[in-house]
Amino acid sequence: MDVGRRPSGSVGDHVLAHGVGGAADLPIPAEWAVTGGAAALALTFVVLLLAWRTPRFASAAERPVPRLDRVVGSTAFVVAVRLIGLVATAYVVVAAVWGEDLRLNPVFGVVYVLLWVGLVPASLLLGPVVRTLSPLRTLHVVLSRLTGGDPARGLVTLPRWLGYWPAALGLLAFVWLELVHPEQTYLTPVRVWFACYAGAMLVGAAVFGDRWFARADPFEVYSTLVAHLSPWGRSDDGALVVRNPLRNLRTIPVEPGLVAVVAVLLGSTAFDSFREAPVWRRVVQDLTSGATWVNTGVLVAFCAGVALAFWAATVAVRPRRPWTRREVPGLLAHSVVPIILGYMVAHYASLLVEYGQQTMIYLSDPLVRGDDLLGTADLTVAYVLSSRPGMLATLKVVAIVLGHLLGVLAAHDRSLELLDERRRVSGQLPLLAVMVAFTFGGLWLLFGI
Repeated sequence: MDVGRRPSGSVGDHVLAHGVGGAADLPIPAEWAVTGGAAALALTFVVLLLAWRTPRFASAAERPVPRLDRVVGSTAFVVAVRLIGLVATAYVVVAAVWGEDLRLNPVFGVVYVLLWVGLVPASLLLGPVVRTLSPLRTLHVVLSRLTGGDPARGLVTLPRWLGYWPAALGLLAFVWLELVHPEQTYLTPVRVWFACYAGAMLVGAAVFGDRWFARADPFEVYSTLVAHLSPWGRSDDGALVVRNPLRNLRTIPVEPGLVAVVAVLLGSTAFDSFREAPVWRRVVQDLTSGATWVNTGVLVAFCAGVALAFWAATVAVRPRRPWTRREVPGLLAHSVVPIILGYMVAHYASLLVEYGQQTMIYLSDPLVRGDDLLGTADLTVAYVLSSRPGMLATLKVVAIVLGHLLGVLAAHDRSLELLDERRRVSGQLPLLAVMVAFTFGGLWLLFGI
């Protein structure tokens, strides 16, 4: 192994050591935290049944922000943002193609930290940032204009049955690269993956129009889902508005594959905790061959398990007309988004804060030859979270429990629309049981109890 090369299976010597902020650092016994989190979820449901009897997020209460809309909708702003996306992407591509294949190369931090994890807080604060910055969307617009076409129109109409399934497959492919591929911290697999990704997006957009990005680009779909928990939204006439984030959450378009998308996001994060458990690490290390296939199977099993549990709990609901049982899983899938965010914060907060700083330092030397192009090469990382393991452990518990509480609230509000009065309690119990199990299981995996 070359000097400076990152060991396979990690993004840095410090970053993926998930023992930081572990069970021993909690101010109370970890078993109490896990049990208390599950109990808090059940208690919240009881309170909602008694105090929340009519849907409150169905109406589109919103406040227009015309001045800001004029700025972000202006041609100059849009062009400037697209140029930023193109320049930033070109900078990273230079590092990926011509930079040294060492751990000092910023590509790994950009892909696994700034892009994958950083899009979560960015989308929460600013809205669907990936859609706005996407260099592939920009290239599609440029190519369409050069050929005299309309970027919104393709050769054929995107079939509705396809829905979010391309994005679900793309997300599964990315988390497989990140969590399973034995050489995920070598440049060649990253280059190949993103070359295939870019080709699939551009060809798909040429065939189906730019709507392909909104349903197939894994990063854009993820960012847009998260952005529905931000206060920023668009009214029916396209105007920029401010909404209650939970009211905004229920506006996620319900299309085929939506359950698969949220299942991959939640299941893969749970698998990332599981693969770091000492018991599983010993199992994998004892395998003489086939560890990649075993991990692939377990990753798929985690994602499929989440999808199956959620589907079974929601399809058991007998909705009132005009809805059918078949539609219920998609109609309630938005309630999983806060849970995903809770897991992401709990699992990757230190990764983003600390290795994100390290990535900014590495970005100043994209070719790994001693440059300081951005003036950040001499900065040092402030380990603000890992140096406070007790605070980090508490943050993990709070993030997961709060995410599930918001998920229960969102599911309860939508269930009041779907269920008649006779089934408003019994109809919600299966999904509550699954969410309690997710809370218990998530904390158990995170702390390795």
